[in-house]
Amino acid sequence: MIVEGKGIVISGVGTGLGRQVAAIALRDGARVFLGARNVEKLAAIAKELDPSGERVGFARLDIRERQLCADFASAAEERLGEVDALVNLAASDDVFGNLGDSEPDSWRDVLETNFVGSMQLTKEMLPKLVAAGGGAIVFIGAQAMYRPQTPQLAYAASKAALSAAMRYLAQEVGAQGIRVNTVVPTWMWGETVEHYLEGMAAERDLPMETVVGEVTAGMPLGRIPSEADVAEAVIFFTSERSRMITGQSLLVNAGELYL
Repeated sequence: MIVEGKGIVISGVGTGLGRQVAAIALRDGARVFLGARNVEKLAAIAKELDPSGERVGFARLDIRERQLCADFASAAEERLGEVDALVNLAASDDVFGNLGDSEPDSWRDVLETNFVGSMQLTKEMLPKLVAAGGGAIVFIGAQAMYRPQTPQLAYAASKAALSAAMRYLAQEVGAQGIRVNTVVPTWMWGETVEHYLEGMAAERDLPMETVVGEVTAGMPLGRIPSEADVAEAVIFFTSERSRMITGQSLLVNAGELYL
C-alpha cells in the first residue's frame, strides 16, 4: 500500500494506460481523481474501478483549454482534500509521418496537446501540490525520443520537449518539496499496440507471433511490457519510496535500449 491515503490526479484516462494507473493507485491505497474529454467513458471507468464511488472522482478535462484545466484542478482539490500527485497522461499519439510525409499543421497540433497542454495542466495543478506541502508530478515519455520506432516525428519531438521541461521543472519546484519525473515506455502491450501489430501482420501476410517476435528481438526480457508494467513505475514515482528521486527518466522497456 505504497500510496495509502494519497490523493492522485490522473489526466487522459481511457481504457488503456490511464485506467491501469488508476487501478494500481487504488490497489495501493490511494484516492484518485480522473480527467478526460469523454465524461461518459470516465463515469463508466470510475464505476468499474470503485462501485462505491468513495475513492474515485472525475471531471471533464481537455488539456488544450486553459479554463477547463483550472476548473479541473479546483474540482480535484475539492474532491480529494489534498492533491499529492499529478500524473500527466493526456496526449495525442495518432499523428503519423516523418518530415517528408507530414505537414506543419499536424506538428503544431501534436505539440499544442502533448507539450503545451501538459504544461498548462501542470501550471494549474502546481498550487494545489504546494498547498498540500509537496508531492509528485509524473510525465509519460516515449522511447521514440531516443530512437525512431514507428514514423511519428511530431509525437517523438513533443515527448522530447516534455522531457526537457521535466528537468527544468524539477529544479524550479524542488525547494517546495515537489518531485518531477518521467516514465518512458517502449512498445506497450495493450489494445492500441495489439491492433497496430495485427495490422502489420495482415499487411505483410505474416503470423502475429512473427511480428511480435520482431518487436521483442532486441529486448533481453523477451516480451513487450504491458500497460500495467508501465503503471507500476508511475505509481512508484508518486510514492514516498521515490522521495529522493527527481529530474529522472525511467525506461520501462524490457532492456531494449541502452544509453
